[in-house]
Amino acid sequence: MKRRSLLAGIVAATAVPAVAGCSSGSARTSVAGLQLAASSGHIIEGTAITEVFGDGQKLTAVALEYDTEIDASKLSPATFKVTDRTVTNVYANTAAAKAGHGTNGRYVIIELSPLDEAARLYEDGFSGSSSSSQQPSASASTSTSPTAAPSGSPSAGPGGGGGMKSPTLKTASAEVTQVGTVTTTGGDAYAANSTAITTSKVDNLIVDDFHQLKYTDADTGRSLQYNLFVPKNYDKSTSYPLVLFMHDGGTASTNPLITLTQGLGAVIWAAPSEQAKHECFVLAPQFTGEDDEGSDGNAPALKTIKGLIDSLAGEYSIDKKRLYTTGQSGGTITSIALDFTYPDLFAASFLVAGQWDDLSQVKPLAKQKIWAVVSQGDEQAYPGMTGIMDTIEKEGAKISRAVWDGQLTPGEFAPHAARMRARKTPVNFVALKKGTVVWPGLTENSVDNHVCTWRAAYTIEGIRDWLFEQKKK
Repeated sequence: MKRRSLLAGIVAATAVPAVAGCSSGSARTSVAGLQLAASSGHIIEGTAITEVFGDGQKLTAVALEYDTEIDASKLSPATFKVTDRTVTNVYANTAAAKAGHGTNGRYVIIELSPLDEAARLYEDGFSGSSSSSQQPSASASTSTSPTAAPSGSPSAGPGGGGGMKSPTLKTASAEVTQVGTVTTTGGDAYAANSTAITTSKVDNLIVDDFHQLKYTDADTGRSLQYNLFVPKNYDKSTSYPLVLFMHDGGTASTNPLITLTQGLGAVIWAAPSEQAKHECFVLAPQFTGEDDEGSDGNAPALKTIKGLIDSLAGEYSIDKKRLYTTGQSGGTITSIALDFTYPDLFAASFLVAGQWDDLSQVKPLAKQKIWAVVSQGDEQAYPGMTGIMDTIEKEGAKISRAVWDGQLTPGEFAPHAARMRARKTPVNFVALKKGTVVWPGLTENSVDNHVCTWRAAYTIEGIRDWLFEQKKK
């Protein structure tokens, strides 16, 4: 099975097992809930549930709270209609959360296809015509190839291009109608009701686990919005690693949630399955694109990012020997700039779809631990990162290189990553084979190869595990 079926891998990685919602008694006491129940046939409240996929946040389910327990065995997808959406599964549950199977409870969970056009909540910031891919796990929207711009520009988009506008994030909302009979565990039949219910709550899985904060650097005077995930079982007597994720230029925004909802780069590290293996802090700055990213080597911008890391390390029990950086496109460019500006800062770097023009500056990377992933069809990142690898190899770096099929599922990537890790070289360089990276429905060009690189890269568990194996001496 090819990576075109990312649904199982990515949904499992990004879904929070218990949705944060009201208790079974709290909603019943609300005036709004009682009014809704009176008009809509025993439904107290509706909650929209969102998840983040490789191509952004989507509305993937609705949880309806009823006034009594519902018989799970009597429900089917035909029981409900959701405006402009495809219902894929319906079951009862004891909480307002998706589950592997139904059980009698007050909540009815309506799962929705992530392929629906109306599922998409995040829209990228690249101008031009957009097309919807036929990726089974999600639909993707991207642009035609913009004109080339120098790499390292804070406004650089895919492949270093410009032509960007601000990305947008819709508020999740769904309109649900009970078109069939719902049966309670007591045997009462709730007849179909033509009154549509509009969800009044939103549960953004994993995204809601981040805190939105702002840092002002005392030396540079610069301010930076950021998102911070603190391990749920944080204990100040324990020392934790920290992963820094930096987004691409097309994700520049004044809305700090954009970097969390654009794709997997930030949220994957905070997923329950990841935290179970690697408890860590996750830091995801939100750059505005106004020269604060540091991807052009801007010293004050880089100092502000480092100052933020130092500030967090002073506030929390963070292991400064286990600081990691990763980023996509402009975020990789910024990671590279931090790597040669502060060569002793990070234990390892996971570089995705990026490059650096002045190869004389990257020589300090020869003594660092790096895993880089680019696509052969990316006309800037592929030759650019190849140039970096060739340069640091001449400086003495030991490098493992490989070409992988970009269509692999997370499970199919696993043996490839394991073989590369077994070589135990400090630097690993993976090129995704041209013609295997771009999702169906998109165009086989440099831009879509660029964007689809990070849709694949962050699903590779072996690389994520490798990152946490690295520790500074």
